[in-house]
Parts: sequence; structure tokens; C-alpha cells
Amino acid sequence: MISSQTSSSLADNVLAAIQSVVGFGPVSLHEPSFDGNELQYLKECIDSTYVSSVGKFVDKFEKDLATYTGAKFAISVVNGTASLHISLKLAGVQSGDEVLLPALTFVATANAITYCGAIPHFADSEDATLGIDVLKLREYLNKTTSQESDKCINKITGRVIRALIPMHTFGHPSDIDGLLSIANDFNIILIEDAAESLGSFYSGQHTGTFGLLGTLSFNGNKTITTGGGGAILTNDEGLARRAKHLTTTAKLPHAWEFRHDEIGYNYRMPNINAALGCAQLEQLPSKLKAKRELFLRYQNAFKNLKGVKLFSEPMNCQSNYWLQTLLLDEIESKFRDNILSVSNNSEIMTRPVWVPMNELEPFNDSPSMDLANAKLLSQRIINIPSSPSIVLRAK
Repeated sequence: MISSQTSSSLADNVLAAIQSVVGFGPVSLHEPSFDGNELQYLKECIDSTYVSSVGKFVDKFEKDLATYTGAKFAISVVNGTASLHISLKLAGVQSGDEVLLPALTFVATANAITYCGAIPHFADSEDATLGIDVLKLREYLNKTTSQESDKCINKITGRVIRALIPMHTFGHPSDIDGLLSIANDFNIILIEDAAESLGSFYSGQHTGTFGLLGTLSFNGNKTITTGGGGAILTNDEGLARRAKHLTTTAKLPHAWEFRHDEIGYNYRMPNINAALGCAQLEQLPSKLKAKRELFLRYQNAFKNLKGVKLFSEPMNCQSNYWLQTLLLDEIESKFRDNILSVSNNSEIMTRPVWVPMNELEPFNDSPSMDLANAKLLSQRIINIPSSPSIVLRAK
């Protein structure tokens, strides 16, 4: 077991701890695995010739997703960004509105807001969940907003703050109760970015099912994959119907005519991708079990290593542990890049968290609260190999 060490040896000790769990490189950060009915379903899809946006696997995947998450409706789309874009439109976000989101998120969250002509408004993050700091956001909104005609108005810009998009970082649920309270008290619509949290639960309820809408991603590096793909979750039947309509180019049903009643989007998930998703979803329980076992192995490997801790799921939550996460002590954050260099040079893939959105050129002028902790977290976080196959291969 790794003993305590000086700061100068931290990188070597972190690498040794990781290697004690995953072995020697090359080891990817998070790779897909295909150990079930993928080939069978793909062949069936190809044999049927229904490989595009129509076919039985699309319907099955949506039904299975709804059943697993507990949402009344699931609408599959081409990727997670598309699911965010359509969810924002369904929530009534308009050009010139502001939308609250964490500064510490993947760029897709901010990009989708701009697709609507809206303005990202960045919130700080907390250590306990790596998601939005609810107490700090409430204090900020109390000082900077007013209520006019049941709308939240930014007193500085004069714009409506229409929606709030928490992101469940690395699969760890944010403080949903606190976020719902803010949404209710300030008349802001809650949309969950659950792109990373399929298989994560907050107080026994699946992430992505608390707000008006929730979004998922099935990119190649997610817990399950459809190659590319995403989904919209909602309990509102009217919104579900409209989501399907908008994502299929707003085409009116007809046996042969092509009539479209509004601007739509070619966002529907192809049947061949949904076939892959159906097989992957069948294996989700075993993948989640393996990822939790991987967390426990890392927890043992890092328990005596000073200067760094393994991030664990928040209280009252069940995380999917999508990406295993190291959190450097603040004083050790200066060694982050050295740790990344040593591990990647040893073919053990590690990576830092995203650059805070307010530091990216497209969003330099976007409004934000004080983001001191998001900045600090961006210097302290390192993701380490997280594939469930690490555990499954060893059995």
C-alpha cells in the first residue's frame, strides 16, 4: 500500500496507486465494451433495411429508457447537445433570455443555450457534489434579480433569466432539492443536464426526472453508448409529443406528402444506433456494478496517499461513477500537470476537468457570479481510468 510522501513524489505515487488497480498501460480513460446482444440486434436492423430514423429499435430503446429511469416519456435524438437544444426550446427559452448553468461543465451545455439565441449565465460549483453551489446561487440571485410578472429579471442586464441547467458532474447528482427550491422561488424552469449520469439516483429517483425536462448522452465514452446519441426525458405528454415533432423536421403525419408546419430539426436517432443502445441498456446493471467495484478498489489504493482524495458520491445519492475522480488538496494543485504528464507518458490516460466556460473566448462576456471555487476545482480535479471493463476483464 502507498505510504505518505513528499509533494515532489506525488505524481509517481498517484501513478503507482492507479497501476495497482488497472495494471500497466496502455489504459484508456473510458472505453466502450460490447459483450451482449449488440451484433445480433445490429444484424437484425441491417437485415430489415430499417437503419435510419424509422424502425422498431427506436421505439424499444425509448420505452426501455423510460422504464429504467422512471420517466413517463423518453425521446431519442442524435446526441446530447441536440437533447439540450430541443429541451431549451420546449421550455420556452427565447432569444435574449439568460440561462443559468455551472461554469464547470462540458461546453455542450453552453453551446446549446447559444443555439437558442440565449445567453449563458455562469454559476459557481461546490466541493460536496462538484455541481452548482446552491447556497451561493440563492444569495447571488437575491441580490441581483427581481420578480416582474412572475419572471426572474437580472437587474444588471434587464434580461429574463428563463431557465436553470444543473449538470450532474461525472455522474454525481447535484443538490436537487436545493435547485428545485431555487427554481420555484425565483420562477425559473429547471432542465437537468444528466448527460453523464445514466444510472445515478438522488434520494431513490433517477437523475433527469426532477425538472421539466432532462437530457442524456450516449456518446462513445459514456456508461452505455449508441455510438452517438442522446435522449430527452419528461413526464409531460404534450412536451414529449412536441419533442418528437421538432426532432423529426416538424413533418406532419401523412402516407406520402411532405408537409412541415414549423422549423424543425433532423435530430432523431437512427434505428441502427438505437439497436446498439438496446443491447447496451440490457448490460447497464452489470456495468454499474463493475464501476462501483472499481471505485472501491481505487478507494483502497488511495486511502493512505496524502495530498489527494478519491471523490465519492454525495449523501443520499447513488452515483454511476461514470468517471473516477481525484481531488488534489489545494496546496498540491500546482502538481496537477506533473501528475497528468507522468501518467499519460506511462500510457495511463488521465485528464483534467474542463476549462471553466467563462474562460473560453466565446463566453468571455457572459454574465456570471463569483466563480472562485469553480476556478479552484478546475485546478484540483483529475479523472483517472474508469472503464467497467477494467473490473470485468479481471474476473
